[in-house]
Amino acid sequence: MNGLDEKDVAILKALQENADVTNKELAAKVHLSPTPVFERVRRLREQGYIKKVAAVLDADKLDCSFVAFCFIKLKQHTFENATTLMEAVGNINEVGECYNISGDYDFLMKVYVSSMKEYQRFVLRIMGDLDCIGGLNSFFVMGEVKGGSGIPVRVIK
Repeated sequence: MNGLDEKDVAILKALQENADVTNKELAAKVHLSPTPVFERVRRLREQGYIKKVAAVLDADKLDCSFVAFCFIKLKQHTFENATTLMEAVGNINEVGECYNISGDYDFLMKVYVSSMKEYQRFVLRIMGDLDCIGGLNSFFVMGEVKGGSGIPVRVIK
């Protein structure tokens, strides 16, 4: 079975809401007994629908609640420049997410730091050392309207 039925969707939605739920609690939530739920979750993992299970951390408590979206232009559109940036970003702790995008910019990063001063340090000392960057434009988050990492889940035949 490569598709998703309504029970699979219910399981994925429940796990996306709270992956810390026990198998017994999950079974009750989706109206199945624990054994079929266990088997379905195992299959969903094997088929790659569930990539990993992670904790959602509190940015305020971890002193990194200053969030910026950073748009980056490469100096030149070369494989070497793109590879240099992607490899560097993978090792920068402040970068929570990074996407290669289309449009006026080449990459979009979500950056977590403690303050504007720390963001300035990030831009000047970390991003400034990357010679592949031709331009950088920042937008600062004033408040989160809808957060999380949830994606829409639907039946797939």
